[in-house]
Amino acid sequence: MCGIFAYLNYRVPRTRKEIFETLVKGLLRLEYRGYDSAGIAVDGPRKTATDNNNNNTICLIKTKGKVKNLDEELCKKDSLDLDEELNTHFGIAHTRWATHGEPSPVNSHPHRSDKTNEFVVVHNGIITNYKELKAYLINKGYEFESETDTEVIPKLTKYVYDNRENDSITFSTVVERVIQQLEGAFALVFKSRHFPSEVVSTRRGSPLLIGVRCEQELMTDNIPIQYNSAHFIEGVQEKNSHNRPDSSSAINSVGDGRPVEYYFASDASAIIEHTNKVLYLEDNDVAVVTGGKLSIHRVNREAGEDPVRAIQTLQMELQQIMKGNFDAFMQKEIFEQPESVVNTMRGRICFDTSTVILGGLKDHLKEIKRCRRLIVIGCGTSFHAAVATRQVLEELTELSVMVELASDFLDRNTPVFRDDVCFFISQSGETADTLMALRYCKGQGALTVGITNTVGSSICRETDCGVHVNAGPEIGVASTKAYTSQFVALTMFGLMMSEDRLSLQQRRLEIIEGFRVLPELIKKVLALDMKIKAIADELYEQKSLLVMGRGFHYATCLEGALKIKEITYMHSEGILAGELKHGPLALIDKDMPVIMIIMRDACYSKCQNALQQVIARSGRPIILCCQDDPEINQMAYHTIELPHTVDCLQGILSVIPLQLLSFHLAVLRGFDVDFPRNLAKSVTVE
Repeated sequence: MCGIFAYLNYRVPRTRKEIFETLVKGLLRLEYRGYDSAGIAVDGPRKTATDNNNNNTICLIKTKGKVKNLDEELCKKDSLDLDEELNTHFGIAHTRWATHGEPSPVNSHPHRSDKTNEFVVVHNGIITNYKELKAYLINKGYEFESETDTEVIPKLTKYVYDNRENDSITFSTVVERVIQQLEGAFALVFKSRHFPSEVVSTRRGSPLLIGVRCEQELMTDNIPIQYNSAHFIEGVQEKNSHNRPDSSSAINSVGDGRPVEYYFASDASAIIEHTNKVLYLEDNDVAVVTGGKLSIHRVNREAGEDPVRAIQTLQMELQQIMKGNFDAFMQKEIFEQPESVVNTMRGRICFDTSTVILGGLKDHLKEIKRCRRLIVIGCGTSFHAAVATRQVLEELTELSVMVELASDFLDRNTPVFRDDVCFFISQSGETADTLMALRYCKGQGALTVGITNTVGSSICRETDCGVHVNAGPEIGVASTKAYTSQFVALTMFGLMMSEDRLSLQQRRLEIIEGFRVLPELIKKVLALDMKIKAIADELYEQKSLLVMGRGFHYATCLEGALKIKEITYMHSEGILAGELKHGPLALIDKDMPVIMIIMRDACYSKCQNALQQVIARSGRPIILCCQDDPEINQMAYHTIELPHTVDCLQGILSVIPLQLLSFHLAVLRGFDVDFPRNLAKSVTVE
């Protein structure tokens, strides 16, 4: 949901204008997460040329609406000298997605402790005990100005500071005492005029990472680095990996007083244009920067228990998060799917030997093969990827496969056993419900497997093993390429599990051959874009849309209907064609648009029966079918003819026309495709 970005330039001269531009640009990189207001906190003007630290001021600039509105608010701050050069400065910024209180400047972050801005903070997540804390602080005489849960944090910080036992208390000690009183999920970055140019940040349940930019020799020769031996951080190439230091020599701090820049963000996309060296904080980490030195410790730590965090090298390029020649990120990501599925398969499928190796799972393969059942858990699009592959997983693994919505799974307190293997699917790796389901299953002793698209995410770190889908950054809120890459990754898992099953070899070879030609077939589907747009021209004024199919294509119906809901705001429903007579048939008439998926597979004749029922009630079906199917062509109002592939992979090809259709419908209806209302890219709260 919300986005955090903060920037510290230590002994790196920057004008106030350059600092402001850096903060705004960081927020722009986080716009895709969804937001309705934004704000920034920077140092204000010094009262005199000889001001000491305690006389520093903090200036808040907050606005409703887009990040670009901050520029207009800045122009109103006549007291700020934008050309003033600051040798060392720390600024924080935030994009807010309203949960408590309507979108407004006063509800926007950063939130402050008092009218003199002694402490300011930016926050992602939800504080569940804020009402109790607020009541306590009001009783102590503190005044609140917003409706948010976040405001209790800076107020509580000031309360702790005001009641300190001595003047030598450190910023990190104040913050640590504060977060011990907080319940819920949070990522926090604090700034204070009492501790100028110092940073304290922490997280619990919401993502936060730190980018480090300094002299090259500082990054390679003078900082001992604890290299990450995580179970499935594939695609991360560590600096000097041929000469890794012994882990015992690693330290938990960075910096030695020389010039350095630090970037704090919810997402690597805000950092990558500045540096590719990052540290991912874990729950209950407290990161402190004092005198240019970054150190990390744990809340309630014992002596000698300070953690060591790896400095990782991001394999992401700025061009990956730019639109290029496309009108929207969603459109760009749909057309990237020939490359993204190749990246998911790269280094994992050998087409010459028909073997599949998922490096993140190979050490646990024997344990997985001994399990009693597979439980696949996700939300939204990730759940649909699980539904799409359930049938082929059951076929290839010969195991019982349960597919669960994370929220429902938790509500039922589902029985989980030590001989279960639980898969957790999430594009961001931070989905709150999926994370809570993961922790529940770990508590039951089950083996946990992560399927994510984000290196260093919480699901990456907390699962026992897993697969990174390598789809590349996905900026559009409506997931497209991540879905098809999750589809591919789960199917590859089934292929790896069945490698020693003689009875399944012919089926395996058929699927592997389907993977080999898949990128070219996706290109052929994308070439139908203009035809799909013409269909959208007929449908965009409709209020409702039904999508029907069965077998391997039921998940495609669910996912296609979800895409239409997300970005067009039309009512749409994915219907299992076998259930047509059990209620949905009552909706069919000449005015109800119906999309049907009818491919030449085991369900072909059954889908034809459903088609006849639609036609008999004056329905005008738009049919996704195989090329050269004259029987279907005769009965359809419109057809979208797709290339034929192996049945269990056909869903990858059939979902793309629905992605394109939803895109064109949203454009025709005048909506912002990348930022649908009320939705966010990373759902980090329940």
